Amino acid sequence: MNGAKRRLLVASLLLAAGCVSAPAHKAPDVDLNIPESWQQEKSRPVAAPPAGAWWLTFHNDRLNDIVQDTLAANHDLRAAVARVEQAAAAARMVSADLKPVVGAGLSANRQRQNFVGFPIPGQESEILTTTATRFGLSIDVAWEVDLWGRLRAGARAALADFTAAAEDMEAARQSLAAQAARSWFAVVEAQEQVHLAEQTVASRRASAAQVRGRYELGLRPSLDLRLAESTLADAEALVARRRSRLDGRVRRLEILMGHYPAGRLLEGSEDVILPTAPPSIPAGLPTDLLERRPDLRAAASRFTAAQQRVLVARRALYPRLILTGSGGTVSNQLKDLVKGDFAVWSLLGGLTQPLFQGGRLRAGVDQADAGRDETMELYAGTLLRAFAEVETALVDEGRLREQEEALTRSTAELAAALRLARDRYTRGVGDFLTVLESQSREFVARSALLAVRRERLTNRVDLFLALGGGFGDNS
Repeated sequence: MNGAKRRLLVASLLLAAGCVSAPAHKAPDVDLNIPESWQQEKSRPVAAPPAGAWWLTFHNDRLNDIVQDTLAANHDLRAAVARVEQAAAAARMVSADLKPVVGAGLSANRQRQNFVGFPIPGQESEILTTTATRFGLSIDVAWEVDLWGRLRAGARAALADFTAAAEDMEAARQSLAAQAARSWFAVVEAQEQVHLAEQTVASRRASAAQVRGRYELGLRPSLDLRLAESTLADAEALVARRRSRLDGRVRRLEILMGHYPAGRLLEGSEDVILPTAPPSIPAGLPTDLLERRPDLRAAASRFTAAQQRVLVARRALYPRLILTGSGGTVSNQLKDLVKGDFAVWSLLGGLTQPLFQGGRLRAGVDQADAGRDETMELYAGTLLRAFAEVETALVDEGRLREQEEALTRSTAELAAALRLARDRYTRGVGDFLTVLESQSREFVARSALLAVRRERLTNRVDLFLALGGGFGDNS
């Protein structure tokens, strides 16, 4: 549900509630010293994160398709949408208490009555009997006058509950998009790790063939041949493990997308590679989170609902004024029910004041006060976690970038070292153990570089999610 649809549904609820307006969703005042800027941000904070679907910043068409398909078909998100619809219906039900209750009734009564002690001459029996038929048609109205705003407070609480449910759904939507992006990056990295392992097998098979040829010529000892064959077997076993990991990640992503886990997601996409990390984004100010993050907006709405329920509980101690009225017709002939000559009506007003209920109403006030305090503490905890997520993602952003730069240099140097070791071995001035060690170290560095690139992309997703930015008009 985007922002426009949510505002439209809120407007319809306000119309259904009559004179009830949506409560002001003010975040509770918590004892927390919010800094003016992020502690881990090196640059000066400027504007808030870019609006729009944040996954588009990776410029990866397949990622865009993965996220959109996940948002369209995920069953957990559909369940969240159903919860929003339940909250909307509940709000309309509570708002209906502000309006009169009108009902129509149609009754028919046939009665026989005995009159004892009134004998009629010529009658064998001394009991006089009579039979009468009576028809009634009525319109009944009942309305509680909201003298103290108790009913309006209840309606505002229900509206705040609906807003919280809608924000929860938006938070679930953002989280689901992030899960899809992380899972796709994990799948692509696993596939690149498989390709790297396969390249390693090819390289070590070529080395084993070279060693075997030199061994058959009597130029190298059998130790070199056994080491070459052993490392080749290890590389082949690694390919099998990497393929198994890739298969598991593919199936988990298919489940997330709401598809049967057939393991076919990569069919026709064997050449996908990890996208480059998008440019650094301005993180904005810490106070931006209060409006940007849907989980914080949901927590603030729950606090508002709890405040309104305190008003409901306290005003339940006051008198209640209920007006009832009835109008219709009564006749002993069904055809006369539509004639005004047989009209009857009644009006009744009643004022009731609770006096003694065993402490139930006072306990209700205490319960509402405790519920309000609970939502305030939950909001404070959610706020702290939100700040921690941003700070952590910001510091990890720098550290992962440094790791990638270092591993890039290391990979280049190790590739050069491997070429030199192989050249020396071919010319007969180097030993095979140096070649094996160079191969192993170069493979480890390339594998680590793939992993840190994926971690950096995942951290960027975490940063977008922590900032609550990048969801169009929901930003």
